Amino acid sequence: MHFETIGSPLLWTGFIAFVLAMLAIDLGVFHRKSHEVSLKEALAWSAVWVALAAVFGIGIFVWFGADRSLEFTTGYLIEKALAVDNIFVFVVIFSTFAVPARCQHRVLFWGVLGALVMRAGFIVAGGAFLQRFHWAIYVFGAILVVTGVKLLLQRQQEYHPERNPAVKAFQRVFPVTHEFTGDGFTLLRDGRRYATPLLLALVAIEVSDVIFAVDSIPAIFAITSDPFVVFTSNIFAILGLRSMYFLLAGAITKFTHLKLGLAFVLVFVGAKMLLMDVYKLPILASLAVIVGILGLSVLLSVLKPSRTDPSRAQQGA
Repeated sequence: MHFETIGSPLLWTGFIAFVLAMLAIDLGVFHRKSHEVSLKEALAWSAVWVALAAVFGIGIFVWFGADRSLEFTTGYLIEKALAVDNIFVFVVIFSTFAVPARCQHRVLFWGVLGALVMRAGFIVAGGAFLQRFHWAIYVFGAILVVTGVKLLLQRQQEYHPERNPAVKAFQRVFPVTHEFTGDGFTLLRDGRRYATPLLLALVAIEVSDVIFAVDSIPAIFAITSDPFVVFTSNIFAILGLRSMYFLLAGAITKFTHLKLGLAFVLVFVGAKMLLMDVYKLPILASLAVIVGILGLSVLLSVLKPSRTDPSRAQQGA
């Protein structure tokens, strides 16, 4: 796979500076004090992040052409759709560790910050690997197809974050208390430092993001080989994940067939990677297929809701 990028060092630096500035404004100005995020606030921030992504996509169109802009839009949509699966898991994690509503934004902020760093590493490593070993594209494609089929077959499997091996290992190494002290991740008691349930929730969220990244990053590489487009579309979707959680958390159980749609999206994107050297599907056609699959799954959820609770389903590992 040959890599060409529109991202100059100046663009990379500028984008990373923009992301850091937005995170600083978010935590230092709007969420300096922990509070329960209202539906109105979540809607406003969701609109801000979607608008910023749209403006960025228009900028790519103006300076680099329609193809790169469509690649960014499709990658953003795929990541945004897969992020809905994160929300299912976040609901279960916060319920399992009894995280108060006023502390959830703080946990998600640091969780998303960790996700940004990890995904940047995944993208750089994945891009370098694909550039050097073309056959890896078939491995990534196979992973997506298998994950999609697995998600299709295990949609009703319960997710238990407290049983996660990483969470269990953390509890064996670090003493844990079930007490909450404000919004602190640790507390000092009798000269000993303890982890609060907030830190356990954060560990569970970071572990779940590693699992999700294994699906989402190869999926975007199926759309574009431009590392800058892969990185920016992924990061824009992740930045809006917190506000999307607070916007959809209460209603997410109503989208009972959305996981079915996500499973088919993963299979479609994986198949696209496997057939890349045989037939390269136009970006616009890929975008239409993905939008169609997700739209049908939402419509099916409205017209024929399932009796099962999708918030109890898990991603897989």
